[in-house]
Amino acid sequence: MHTDIKKIVWLERLIPEKMRPYLYLTRIDRPIGIWLLLLPGWWSIVMASGGIFNMNAHSWYLILLFGIGAIIMRSAGCTVNDIWDRKLDRQVARTKERPIASGAISTLQALIFLAILLIAGLLILLQMNRLTIILGIISLPLIAAYPLMKKITWWPQAFLGVTFNFGALMGWSAVTGSLALPAILLYIAGIFWTLGYDTIYAHQDKEDDALAGIKSTALLFGNKSKERVKRFYEVTTVALAFSVLLATGSLLSTIAVMLACSHLLWQMTEWNLEEPMSSLEIFKSNRDFGLLVLLALCFG
Repeated sequence: MHTDIKKIVWLERLIPEKMRPYLYLTRIDRPIGIWLLLLPGWWSIVMASGGIFNMNAHSWYLILLFGIGAIIMRSAGCTVNDIWDRKLDRQVARTKERPIASGAISTLQALIFLAILLIAGLLILLQMNRLTIILGIISLPLIAAYPLMKKITWWPQAFLGVTFNFGALMGWSAVTGSLALPAILLYIAGIFWTLGYDTIYAHQDKEDDALAGIKSTALLFGNKSKERVKRFYEVTTVALAFSVLLATGSLLSTIAVMLACSHLLWQMTEWNLEEPMSSLEIFKSNRDFGLLVLLALCFG
């Protein structure tokens, strides 16, 4: 059976049996979501700090806080998603074994767990300046509303992009205490990047989604998906390049980032949208793209 749960044998040995469903509720077995949430924030911190060689102790502290925060908030987002989607998940082969859908965790237990995660996230957020705290609070309703989007719009991937890339704004504000055009362009780049990779991801479930009444850009675009994703990635590349150029004034850094964006072109040459495993592997490769961009920002 095709399921998105990967058993982590060594980790299961370390935690009590009753806690294991919570482990899989957070998707800790699939850390790609943590990376995709975290990397725009790290990009922004490095850019706002003037590159890795100009980062002070506060910038490195922010790197740590954003790392912990990404783990917590991704876990919270997955919990919210699975609470909303518990009935739909039972209708999709890939998701019907998820803890809430399968009954391993009750809705009440999931809500209590969510409250604990949000309190932990708030404690992390309170370590930052006022503007960053405000941005973090603004993102919360978006996180809560996202699971509903796949029922009311063909563009839930766009809503995910708006929600998932707040780190690009928060990283900049955490360093500088303000927002500027490079951060906004970085945010736009992240939105279109998410539109691309989440359209790829949605192609795994397009048949089940159609039967369950779940909407997505994968279903909206159909056979034109590869062409549309290419366009999204082009916007990502342009917005990212201008963001870096404005932030650093360095043509070398801009070229380095654009070279990193060649990974997006590679994705389009390798992706077979009719093969679910191809969609999953290309989606997961976006962690590598994000790390290449981070490397270019650090040393470009």
